[in-house]
Amino acid sequence: MSTISVAEAKAGFAGLVDEAASGEFVTITRHGKPAAVIVSVEAAEAAKKALKKPRANFGDFLLTFPGGVDLERNPSKMRDIDL
Repeated sequence: MSTISVAEAKAGFAGLVDEAASGEFVTITRHGKPAAVIVSVEAAEAAKKALKKPRANFGDFLLTFPGGVDLERNPSKMRDIDL
């Protein structure tokens, strides 16, 4: 993975595209901080596919617990607290 500034990327954009097409991730920085990444078409499509994949929420995950859960409530009254 190579890292390059915006100014350097402008000067050698065709070379960066060639690097990305060969499978490299090219990080472009602005003021020393990562701002963008150039990737191959295959990597971008894989990322899009992963983002569209539906994810189960936590409640659905808990419902898949085998055997179920039997919770009993404590029938005693709550104690009084002096604040």
